[in-house]
Amino acid sequence: MKVTVTKNAPAKSYEKKWQFCVGSCHAATLLRTDTLKILKRVHEELGIKRVRCHGCFNDDMATVVNFPQVFGIPVGEHVREFNFYRLGVMYDNILSLGMKPFVEMSFMPQLLAKNPERSFLYGTVPSLPKDWEEWKAYIRAYLAYLFHRYGEEEVCTWYFEVWNEPDLSDTFFSGGENSYMTLYENTARTIKEFCPRLQVGGPATSASRWIDRMVAYCREHDVPLDFVSTHQYIGDPFMGVSEEEANKTFEEKQAEQEEAAKKRAAYLQILKGKFEEMPADTSLLTALQTLFGGVEFTEQDYDVDIFPKNAATVRGQADGLPVFYTEWNMSANFGSPLQDSRKVAAYDVRASLAIEDLVEGDSIWCFSDLFEELHQFKEPFHGGYGLCNLNGIPKPVFYGMRMLAQAGDMRLLPEVSGSEGTEASAFESEEEKQVLLYRFVPKSKHSDAERVQVEVELEKAPARVTMQRLDETHGNPRKVWEEMGSPYDLNAAEVSQIEEASKVVDEELPFTWQDGVLRTAVELGENDVYFIRIVK
Repeated sequence: MKVTVTKNAPAKSYEKKWQFCVGSCHAATLLRTDTLKILKRVHEELGIKRVRCHGCFNDDMATVVNFPQVFGIPVGEHVREFNFYRLGVMYDNILSLGMKPFVEMSFMPQLLAKNPERSFLYGTVPSLPKDWEEWKAYIRAYLAYLFHRYGEEEVCTWYFEVWNEPDLSDTFFSGGENSYMTLYENTARTIKEFCPRLQVGGPATSASRWIDRMVAYCREHDVPLDFVSTHQYIGDPFMGVSEEEANKTFEEKQAEQEEAAKKRAAYLQILKGKFEEMPADTSLLTALQTLFGGVEFTEQDYDVDIFPKNAATVRGQADGLPVFYTEWNMSANFGSPLQDSRKVAAYDVRASLAIEDLVEGDSIWCFSDLFEELHQFKEPFHGGYGLCNLNGIPKPVFYGMRMLAQAGDMRLLPEVSGSEGTEASAFESEEEKQVLLYRFVPKSKHSDAERVQVEVELEKAPARVTMQRLDETHGNPRKVWEEMGSPYDLNAAEVSQIEEASKVVDEELPFTWQDGVLRTAVELGENDVYFIRIVK
């Protein structure tokens, strides 16, 4: 493969839309020092400006409580208060880091819920409100609290997104599309009546769904809609708007549940036999991997372009409104060792560049493996979504995105020939030109490394040429951990040891300079990422 960057290569501004926001676990974790320490590093080293979390209105944030809940006496259920103190502490924490919240308005406080049944470890209530006037009063009280604490000017720089993945009726929302539209309309009107300057949007669906119908509904009913938001993962269980499944109605999905229940029952019988053979001290991570059918579930022949394809569709459906992808990553499942590998880095680098011109902002899910939706797994490397592990050790994807953070603010179009899978991007700043090479392979082919020749035309000889790389032996903290015997718990010295052994640094890269052209060569294996920096 040959990559050539000419002096007159086509160029355009590189805005780094991925720095718009990053995902987090539920709101209560942002009250913790371990979470904030990692988030601070993500902000400072990657330049990410906002953070979005689930569950601001969950009951572990105690935003609605009544007398018996507080004092344990079965009287005075009608004596109730709105209390946003914990949310205030959380927002204080975010702002103190130099970031802003991207507010996901979820989920329903149990005392306000039509169906108070909880889900997930932290007690999500995915219900509609039992009384719309009560819900609107709650939203007004919440906004009044924010305005008093932070001032109108500050809060009007935030974004307010109504709910999370309401299209997943068996997970995040106990209703269908029509129910969500009603929830959105009541919430958005309340927000705009409180202050027309506040920015509200949705539907925050999985897999790029509902955008056309969301925009049409809001246009037809004159409902405020300042932006549209949705999510996209490359692989199972959710793909997106190009699939037949994406357009099934709530009623159609309900009709399929009986057959799905039969299949689940049969599968559970198989699982029961497997689990009965497990020793009692089997880790929950091993049990989860058994449920998923093994550890290599990310090894599939995905359509690697499903994200930019769907983003282009959403862009058209948005009818001129800003588009935010408020969750995205390689896989919506976790537990595979490959989730800790450079494979995620290669995908995230590639995908973020592919959607750059299709969105106003996006948000990788999520910034750390401090993640409690099902369970906080104890293994330091357990195949989580995070840019960093639960100890704050940067994973390969952290370093991949740091390469993009270090890239210049002009994106150049290189000439590429003879590629067998490696892709290239180029950038320029006042001080440097850079060439980024990445080779995302969704299902391993065990192929040989690809040799890449790089030629860059320059006005004068470079002062220095360096390279950062992600491969089997660079930026691979999980490998270091496994070589230590995969301990379940890490002390401070072990954390430092792993980070030091796996950190990605600038290495001198041999090159030649002749007739105004810099020449060098590297070899990329599957899912390797190389970042060449040419100091002018």
